[in-house]
Amino acid sequence: MLWGAGFPCSLGSLCLSLLLLSLPAAVPARPANGSALRERPEPAAEAELAPPDHLNGVRLERDGHLNRDFHHEVFLGRAGGQRGAEPRGKLAGIFARVDTDSDGRVSARELQRWVMAKTREHFQEAVQENRIHFRAVDPDGDGHVSWDEYKIKFLASKGFNEKEIAEKIKNNEELKIDEETQEVLDNLKDRWYQADNPPPDLLLSEQEFLSFLHPEHSRGMLHFMVQEIIRDLDQDGDKKLTLPEFISLPVGTVENQQAQDIDDDWVRDRRKEFQEVIDANRDGIVTMEELEEYMDPMNEHNALNEARQMIAVADENQNQQLELEEILKYSEYFTGSKLMDYARNVHEEF
Repeated sequence: MLWGAGFPCSLGSLCLSLLLLSLPAAVPARPANGSALRERPEPAAEAELAPPDHLNGVRLERDGHLNRDFHHEVFLGRAGGQRGAEPRGKLAGIFARVDTDSDGRVSARELQRWVMAKTREHFQEAVQENRIHFRAVDPDGDGHVSWDEYKIKFLASKGFNEKEIAEKIKNNEELKIDEETQEVLDNLKDRWYQADNPPPDLLLSEQEFLSFLHPEHSRGMLHFMVQEIIRDLDQDGDKKLTLPEFISLPVGTVENQQAQDIDDDWVRDRRKEFQEVIDANRDGIVTMEELEEYMDPMNEHNALNEARQMIAVADENQNQQLELEEILKYSEYFTGSKLMDYARNVHEEF
């Protein structure tokens, strides 16, 4: 069942490019797979068929990395004024929309409502994109996709010969798939089972397919995503996270001072997030319940805390509110880019 179906929401079509822009150069790329069945893959196909690692408006990536674009996604959303407008004009336009009582100041509650609205935009975009992707894997248009149908399309998007794969699956023949791709398929099948609402039939409807691609839309799938993250980071098997476990995820090989600085920044950011945000009761342990609340994009308490954090950054006169001048002065924090590079680093509408 779709969780929060009444909320509009959107996952940007540019989320993959935004994620790539945000990744540090020191992080090595995932090695490519090789197979005799491979053809040259379509570049966009895999991004459309595989559940994305980056989910707009969600605080952690699916691999457990912090979503460095989170602040900007829940402040900028998908729109912020007319195309071609100057960045200051766009920020002024956003300010006027957030300032619902038109008193020239933005309170934490006003900003909280704005954060929730931008998150709903991301939800709606995900729904719209899911409709397109579902039709791509449901060629007969019967409203359901089997695991085999999806597997054929997914492997084709990875460069395998679609007709040959389909024939082998039809005849129950062994697929010659490299180990890494098989591991990805096994993980995807686990998620497929989780998205398949009772009674289980391994057939996903459009709504279930949305939960498969975007677990933030389903409470059950959000819980499963949290389980996956804890499984990957939990070193002692107690299904909880300590600070050392949360900050020990390797970033890459430290080969020079620049890479060391990246690692140091990464650890500092994760320590701050763990201690100040995720660990709600400040006991040094993050439970599955705490992580699930932290990951829930429609958690109003989280949205209020996010609003208060934004205000704390730019509130120079210490009145617990933001004036337009303060937002303009701290524009790089709110947009995530220098003004000279504004259009390149935010959503297409900017």
